[in-house]
Amino acid sequence: MSTVAAPARALSGAAFATLLLIALMMGANHVAARIAFNHGADVATAVVFRSTATTLVVVALLALQGVRPRFSARHRRFLPVIGLLIGVQSLCLYSSVARLPVALALLAFNTYPIWTAAWSALLYRQRPERAMLLAMPVILVGLAMALDVFGAASGLGAAGQWSRIGAGVGFALSAAATFGLALVLTQHEAGDVDGRVRTATTMASAALVATVTIVLQGGLHLPTAPAGWGGLAALTFLYGTAFTIMFTVLPRLGVVGNSAIMNVEPVFALVLAWAVLGQAIAPMQVAGALVVVGAVMVLGLRKR
Repeated sequence: MSTVAAPARALSGAAFATLLLIALMMGANHVAARIAFNHGADVATAVVFRSTATTLVVVALLALQGVRPRFSARHRRFLPVIGLLIGVQSLCLYSSVARLPVALALLAFNTYPIWTAAWSALLYRQRPERAMLLAMPVILVGLAMALDVFGAASGLGAAGQWSRIGAGVGFALSAAATFGLALVLTQHEAGDVDGRVRTATTMASAALVATVTIVLQGGLHLPTAPAGWGGLAALTFLYGTAFTIMFTVLPRLGVVGNSAIMNVEPVFALVLAWAVLGQAIAPMQVAGALVVVGAVMVLGLRKR
């Protein structure tokens, strides 16, 4: 997932296209996950496969590039906490994808800038920027439209709609809250750690959290059909490839860190879920989705 950060300079055409490609792969990763879930795989199994493969790829890159990790005492205290949060976030987000239309799960997760501002204010006494305060109600209104919280588009009414989407929305918002906290702790406590090293430790921790979950639930739940295995393989490949591109191609193109452009991921997921899974949402929900994505992108692209 991307953070809301402004690019250091104007993006080149190649950098812009690469960012869109990463967003497309991230959106496709969640569609592939839903295919795996529909054919017997469970959330923890998917996170183990995805996180372990990504960890191995990033560690291989570190070895090839001769990067030697160096951790201070503060890093040793906070990196495991950040990794635990990302592990919980991964499980919660996939749990939401398993219950909601993929695009709606990602849209609810895209409220994480609000959670980031809230955690910064609570833990580090940083007042939210005016732009964030203005964007918060816009994001929430757009999310309410996208989720059809009053059940107008579905015809179920508010109670019927929430009985259908409540658990999925809860998981998505939990993922957003834990991701926002992880971003704040990363910025204040581990921002000086090499991004590749930080990603390797985070993905390894996420894999460990999912492994513990698997042990507690009695073992792996693997796909029961070829389509499920295809979905599991695709989500692992797409996620790992996207991260590899982020750490090998983007720095050469002059893009430092992540970009708000990648927040178009829910839009790609909306199209892919319609084409591949047959998931369709009402025009009002599409409008709400565009409001959320637009507001988050404006936040990310603003000048600081």
